[in-house]
Amino acid sequence: MSDILEGTNIFNLIFWGLAFATLIINFIKSIRLVPTKKAYIVERLGKYHKTLDDGFHALIPFIDKVTYIRDLKEVTVDVPPQDCFSMDEVNVIVDGVLYISVVDPTKASYGVTDYIFASIELAQTTTRSVIGTLELDKTFEERDLISAKVVAVLNQAGETWGIRVHRYEIKNITPPNTVQEAMEKQVTAERNKRAILAKSEGDKESRVNRSEGKKAQMINVSEGEMQRRINEAAGRASEIRLLAEATGDSIKRIAAAIDSEGGKKAFDLKLKEKYIASLRELADSDVEIIVPSEINDFEKWTSGLSL
Repeated sequence: MSDILEGTNIFNLIFWGLAFATLIINFIKSIRLVPTKKAYIVERLGKYHKTLDDGFHALIPFIDKVTYIRDLKEVTVDVPPQDCFSMDEVNVIVDGVLYISVVDPTKASYGVTDYIFASIELAQTTTRSVIGTLELDKTFEERDLISAKVVAVLNQAGETWGIRVHRYEIKNITPPNTVQEAMEKQVTAERNKRAILAKSEGDKESRVNRSEGKKAQMINVSEGEMQRRINEAAGRASEIRLLAEATGDSIKRIAAAIDSEGGKKAFDLKLKEKYIASLRELADSDVEIIVPSEINDFEKWTSGLSL
C-alpha cells in the first residue's frame, strides 16, 4: 500500500512540475521584444487580434499566440530561368531578380499563402507574355519595358498580398546556340561594314583635303602670278611715263635752246655732223646700197627740218 502511495506522490509531483514548467514557459513566451523592421502577427483564440510593431509587448498566456513573423526589410528574390518564345517563335531562356518588401504584414500573412512564391510565379508568367509580343532583337533592347510591365502587374497583385515590388531586373536573355552564332556573325558583319565605311569616309575626306589643298595652292599661285604681272605692268607703265616725261623735258629744252641766240646755227651744225657720220657709216658698210644722186645735197635733204 505504501508503494502505491509513493508512486502516486511521484506522479503528482511530476505532473505539477510539468504544469508549472509549462506555465512558466508560456509566461515567458507572452513577453515579446520585437526588433526593428519586424512585425509579429498575434492571434487570440485562433483569430487575428493585432500586429506587434518594434518594441516591448506583453501577451496573455494560453490565449494570445504569435502566428507569423514578417520581415519588413527589402529582400532580393531570384526568379529562376524559364523558357520563353518571342513573337518570331525563337526560344530564349530568361531569368531575373525581384526586389520586394512587405508593407502590410496582415495581408502578407492572410492574403496569400506564400507571397514570395506567388511573386516569382507571377513574374515568370508576365515575362513570358511580354516577350511573346516582342521580336528577338527587341527583347535585348526592351529590357526596361519588360521590367516595367512585370513591376506594374506585381504591384497590382501586391495590393492584396500586402507587398510592394520596387524593381525587377532581367539578368540574362539566352537564345539558342544557333541563334547566338547567327547573331555573332551579324555583329561581325556590322562591325566590318562600319570599318569599311569608316575607311572609305577617311579616304574621301583625305582626297577632299588634298584637292582643297591643291585648289588653295593653285589659287595662291595664280594670285601671285596676277600680282606679279600687275606689278610688272605697273613698273613698265611707270617706266614709260618717266621716259615720256624725260623725253618731253628734253624736247622742251632743245626747243628752248634753239630759240635762244645762236641756237639754230648750233642745231644745223649738229644735224650736219649726224649727216656726215651717217654717210661715213654707209661708205664703210659692206652692204650694197643704191644712193640717189642728190644725197650730197645737204641743204635739200634738211630743208624740211628748218625751224
